[in-house]
Amino acid sequence: MSSLIAEFFMSGGFKLNLGKCSKIIPQEVEILYFSTNLNHIFMLSDDRLINIKELLVKPETNIKLKDFHTEYKGDILVKEEAESLLEMGRRHLAEIQDKLYAHNRYSVLIVFQAMDAAGKDGAVKHIMSGFNPLGVKVYSFKAPNSHELDHDYFWRHTLALPARGEIAIHNRSHYENVLVTRVHPEYVMNENIPGIESPKKIDEKFWKARYKQIRRFEKNLADNGTVILKFFLHVSKKEQRKRFLERIDDPSKNWKFSLSDLKERGFWDEYQKAYSEAISATSTEYAPWFVIPADDKWYARLAIASVIYRMFEKLDLSYPTVTEAQKAELQKARLQLMAEKDNGKKKKKKDKA
Repeated sequence: MSSLIAEFFMSGGFKLNLGKCSKIIPQEVEILYFSTNLNHIFMLSDDRLINIKELLVKPETNIKLKDFHTEYKGDILVKEEAESLLEMGRRHLAEIQDKLYAHNRYSVLIVFQAMDAAGKDGAVKHIMSGFNPLGVKVYSFKAPNSHELDHDYFWRHTLALPARGEIAIHNRSHYENVLVTRVHPEYVMNENIPGIESPKKIDEKFWKARYKQIRRFEKNLADNGTVILKFFLHVSKKEQRKRFLERIDDPSKNWKFSLSDLKERGFWDEYQKAYSEAISATSTEYAPWFVIPADDKWYARLAIASVIYRMFEKLDLSYPTVTEAQKAELQKARLQLMAEKDNGKKKKKKDKA
């Protein structure tokens, strides 16, 4: 099957040669669009390419990550096509983001969680690169400092919540407090929580209470207009090893590797269990989790973009309508501007007889 080729030409026109997708469209078709609005050309909303129902963790479902694929299992997409589709998708997402900002009713919180080297940073870079930076803020949360530990564990994340019309991306998030601390309960002692004098006090009841706190926190955000999407980038232990070795062997990637990454790899099974339980307990209608196969970065990025695109579709965003009175004011302003003399323009000299 030939490759899917898309290229812009002339005045925003768009020419699409659909060869690879012959399983969807049986014959090669050329479609010409004279619009910068790419509509559904790139099929981010087509379940035959990205079936988000397979990625979604349904509320009140107990999952085990081992039951989810870590690599793309389909036979329709290949890397080159996925990258072309993502490029087109970015343009359309940028257009929708502009409407989100102008609409000024919703805000969007996107959460990324994963094991080390799963591709969170790359996903943020490739998917969000076309967005207007004025309306998107990215926060990468490290281990809390002493000042942050003097507040409740939501505090620093609350400071990074998006305003209406904005998108906030949390690269690691409040979920670290039921993931890293679940694997290393001794870290909870740094929070100085009343009644918790030793790690022995941290039992199953403690974690269930935290899951409840998270659901309540996210419900409050959703009730006040924040759309929440949570992505777990699911990478295999084998693929993580490969990426760690690349970071060690490639001088340009040495800075990405830390011995602490290798230490945490030793707790792989514990983290898989912690993630499985946290995702199961906190995937809701108002703040769903999506488990994204992340061994193939190109597929992970396209799948994430597809979920975000479909979320935007549901919001029915539009630019603010202008009243008749406002239209009259606009015309008045236009007439005033048109009546102004162009001081910077030289007057034409009269031709000599």
